[in-house]
Amino acid sequence: MTDAGRHPKIKLMTLSEVEEVSGYIGNFKVKVRQNARFVDEKACTACDKCAEVCPVVVPDEFQQGFSSRKAAYIPHPQAVPSAYVIDIKQCLGNNPIACAKCMEACEKKCIDLNMQDRVVELNVGTIIVATGMKVYDPTPLDEYGYTRFENVVTSMEFERLICGSGPTKGSLVRPSDRQVPKRIGFIQCVGSRTENRGNPYCSNVCCMNTIKDSLLIKEHYPDTEIYVFYMDIRAFGKGFEDLFRRSKEEGVHYIRGLPGEITEDPDTGNLRVRVENTTAARVEDYELDMVVLSLGLEPADDLKQLAGKLNLSRTSDGFVLESHPKLKPVDAPTPGIFFAGCVEAPKDVKDSVTQAGAAAARSSIILSSDTITSEAIKAVVDLEKCTSCGVCAKVCPYNAISVDVKAKTGAQIVAAACSGCGTCAAECKFDAITMQHFTDEQIMAQIDAALDEEPENKTLAFLCNWCSYAGGDLAGTSRLKYPANQRFIRTMCSGRVAEKFILHAFEKGAPVVLLSGCHIGDCHYIDANHWTKRRAEKLWARMEKLGIRPERLRLEWISSAEGARFARIMSELEEMRQKVTPKEIEHTKKVLTEQRLLKKKAGEREEAPEPQAEPA
Repeated sequence: MTDAGRHPKIKLMTLSEVEEVSGYIGNFKVKVRQNARFVDEKACTACDKCAEVCPVVVPDEFQQGFSSRKAAYIPHPQAVPSAYVIDIKQCLGNNPIACAKCMEACEKKCIDLNMQDRVVELNVGTIIVATGMKVYDPTPLDEYGYTRFENVVTSMEFERLICGSGPTKGSLVRPSDRQVPKRIGFIQCVGSRTENRGNPYCSNVCCMNTIKDSLLIKEHYPDTEIYVFYMDIRAFGKGFEDLFRRSKEEGVHYIRGLPGEITEDPDTGNLRVRVENTTAARVEDYELDMVVLSLGLEPADDLKQLAGKLNLSRTSDGFVLESHPKLKPVDAPTPGIFFAGCVEAPKDVKDSVTQAGAAAARSSIILSSDTITSEAIKAVVDLEKCTSCGVCAKVCPYNAISVDVKAKTGAQIVAAACSGCGTCAAECKFDAITMQHFTDEQIMAQIDAALDEEPENKTLAFLCNWCSYAGGDLAGTSRLKYPANQRFIRTMCSGRVAEKFILHAFEKGAPVVLLSGCHIGDCHYIDANHWTKRRAEKLWARMEKLGIRPERLRLEWISSAEGARFARIMSELEEMRQKVTPKEIEHTKKVLTEQRLLKKKAGEREEAPEPQAEPA
């Protein structure tokens, strides 16, 4: 942090938050709110006189509440800038001034309690998101006694207790009596790998953090007994297994089983832990001086809000979704935005640094280029047909379309921001948007060709390029069997499949139609498949009104790794196709043809010129 603060080409904006992001790759406009520091950071010399006279004492967040700070404070050692900040929520000298002792004590007169927030606008070419993470709050896990028993601490609190810059200057003591603990227990997977309470995923760093702490304790306090209660030890990094083996050689006891209950002896403050040892197949009791809860990692609190401003997708666990897990692991689906660190998934320092280097390299490629190349699959607007209704701008996941509804100037598309998902073209009711390389005419021609002969014996499937179509490839390379009478039409996204494509397929005689894309929350075009789902639901309702079985239109989410699922669904579609009778197919064709002709006649009446009034 200090090196970054001294770098001539790095500008650090502390106490700041992103308010708004607009623009596109190479031309982002970012509004940043700089919260008032109430201290002139350039004039402050960190003399500490304001903190000496400040009467407000509150728990120090950096020291996990084990020590206190004043309302005038430096957030942490080696903070940048090296200047004090006023915690205005705790300060007594604000509205109305009742204290102001810090202002009187400051010889440089650099404290201004009337300082206001200011908004800064930045023009940037790329954005790297590295908001980090937070740790799980174990308070709901009442069986562990956190907040009830003083000697039950979290792994973050334990780190401060053994740190040289911590409240005890590196001396290990237990909180209740400040004595050195002789028996310490670590409980793993607190908030991780649990479905009902906590998170279902592994947090990656917990096991090795406990092993590191156990070795550190053994190095300074060799006589300490250490017990680690775990489900599985996951030591998959370079040299991690060696550390695990070394920890056991130092005498650390690993008990396979998680405690079901922790109680406290009120006289001694010692903790009694009851656990089922699954290796020995018995219930065991341990008396410990101190228990450490090894906490899992969670997305940062403000990540959801920031993801909305940057148009980022998030996975089911709350972390952001990368563009491709193998080919573009640090790229966001929105071009020009990159990820680093735990914003993408729980990871250790080494992996975070590696990903940060990759994000910086990816970003530098764009910044060092005079021009930016992108896929030719873009949306193009026919302004003569466009009515400026604004539907396309509403559904675009990249905010690449702007429409001035009042001026009626038509939809304007920023080609650099458009990723070619085709959702706008599918939702446009006036056929005013053309998707290059995936035009309506091309897709209609594929439907006609697929159902030209014996359509009643075929099943038509619309597959998205990134997941469903790739899942079909995996099924083929895995030699999985499925019926050969399937006909596939590939689109970049399931959001490109308009209602008219599906209705045209049924009108041509298709017994069953499949609409398939990425799983919800895993869309390669942020949230375009939400519009796919909405469109399918409207079609089901319409089909039911027309006397067509809604089951004949099937919506399935298939990922690129689900080859077996792809083959199974294709077999199920064939079973369904065999149950569709020729009478049903003929009824469907008749009803949809009548609907299309009525709509065409209605459109011709609207376009016909108004009759001229006869002269008087």
